[in-house]
Amino acid sequence: MPHPKLLRLAETEVERARGQLPEEVRAASEECLVTYEDIEDALEEDDELPDDLLGLFEGYNRMDPLPAGPADMPRIRLFLDNLWDYASGDEHQYRKEVRVTWLHELGHYLGWGEEEIEALGLG
Repeated sequence: MPHPKLLRLAETEVERARGQLPEEVRAASEECLVTYEDIEDALEEDDELPDDLLGLFEGYNRMDPLPAGPADMPRIRLFLDNLWDYASGDEHQYRKEVRVTWLHELGHYLGWGEEEIEALGLG
């Protein structure tokens, strides 16, 4: 389970970033569940995940047909312990990395490829 402070900071940053999106994109972002996890907990469920993962989009994107079942529902997973480590324990940098990672994964939900996401500076 993520550290409460890291969780609070991440949730606040995602909501702040969501609030700054254009209305159409903001509405789409609300369709995609965000979970806040520690990588160690995630690795217990799926040992094939890279242990340095910052975020992950799973499920259908907006360009796909509707999901066949709950496992296909769109979700963004943010790995808070890795984001904190990546930010070298700096709170300002952590907030920035949460924002960039969430926006990057949201781009995947919107159906953008890596090149489009990179072009927006979210790589």
